[in-house]
Amino acid sequence: MPTMPLPLWMVSQETRALLTRLGRVKPFALVESMVPAAALSPAAQTAIEIYLAQGRRELRQMIYLFLNWLQGPEGRRAPAHVIQRRFTFLRLRFNTTLSQFDIFADVITQRSEHETGVWLSGLDAVAADALALPDYYEAPPVICYLDRGHGAAIRRARTRLPGGGENPVAIIRVPRERMVGSGIASSLIHEVGHQGSALLDLVESLRPVLQGMQRVGGKDRLAWVMWERWLSEILADFWAVARVGISATVGLMGVVSLPRAFVFRVSLDDPHPIPWIRVKLSCAMGYALFPHPQWPRLAAVWESFYPTAGLNEETRALLATLETNMPGFVSLLVNHRPKLLRGQSLIEVLAVDERRPNRLAAHFDTWRSNPDLMRSASPSIVFAVIGQAKANGKLSPETEGRIVGDLLTYWALRRSLDTSESCAKQELKPHQRGRQGAGVVSVFNNGNIRNK
Repeated sequence: MPTMPLPLWMVSQETRALLTRLGRVKPFALVESMVPAAALSPAAQTAIEIYLAQGRRELRQMIYLFLNWLQGPEGRRAPAHVIQRRFTFLRLRFNTTLSQFDIFADVITQRSEHETGVWLSGLDAVAADALALPDYYEAPPVICYLDRGHGAAIRRARTRLPGGGENPVAIIRVPRERMVGSGIASSLIHEVGHQGSALLDLVESLRPVLQGMQRVGGKDRLAWVMWERWLSEILADFWAVARVGISATVGLMGVVSLPRAFVFRVSLDDPHPIPWIRVKLSCAMGYALFPHPQWPRLAAVWESFYPTAGLNEETRALLATLETNMPGFVSLLVNHRPKLLRGQSLIEVLAVDERRPNRLAAHFDTWRSNPDLMRSASPSIVFAVIGQAKANGKLSPETEGRIVGDLLTYWALRRSLDTSESCAKQELKPHQRGRQGAGVVSVFNNGNIRNK
């Protein structure tokens, strides 16, 4: 029988049980099995492990402090309901720590799946490339995982996690149904755009401008109100179009190709633009960034899929107002010069000249005879080229799927070998280092991109 009062003894036992269970929560490096090519980047792995270790350490200290209080004179004199209340809050903190562990565990566990784990590591490389703007900010690590549904989502780095604490990495959820094809880039880089916009503070930079435009009278005022309401999602779409060109718009069409009622649904609470307008806006942004007849053609295809005939007069009037106002809004976007870009515009820093349709088509023609050149290009450029080739009718879906799968595997392997080589160089003597680096291309060398 316990030598202390029964309520005190019971709480003490439960508290020690928390401590025991906490001790069974191990670093991911000790419990998760995956091939090296599927692993997180060292920066992401380190950031996650340090964050979770700090949380476990703080919780363990709280538990010991509570046990010391419980077994001391103050705890022994405290009423049972006070003891229970303090223990309840401690247990809630314990569950929060486990919930944060599970957020990352759900992501990392998929890395042990055959093939999928390696592809996810390849998507990490694509996301990192699409986010990189080294002259303007230090990009956080990005990790990807798959989930059900047809929409992607991001838990941005440096935002609050459930229960408190700052997220050390960006976590992007990618719809499983998009694996694998060039459409994956549209979903992935849209979410990357949310992180990039936050790092550049674009929403807060543009919001006063849009609010100023709302001072105009007439129908245009409503359009500017709507653009401001949808600004975060529009900027993410803009980022995707700027990085992967027509792949972004075609991929977006795939996401919002829903029953007609949803495509024309007007909701003042939804942060996403009306789907019908959202695709038209994506085409307009594409034309502003990369002038080419393909954009009005694609917009016409979208209109043929979802004609406005039969809509009520109020909805048709709203769509017409937004379309009329759209060129001015897009011009404002591409020419905006936020403070953090130090005088540069978005169109200048996102290197859109490299992604013009004719240039992308020329890359594809060159790469068909020399695939190694494709592997040496940046991942976002490669997805832009593949998407353009598919839009031009030069790449079949079957070949596209094979190429994308091979490339994701290649990028994952390259990251893994580059990391290993970097570590190895630290151990080699200077005269030995030149013998390293035969190159990942010699390790991974399969397939071509001839259409079938």
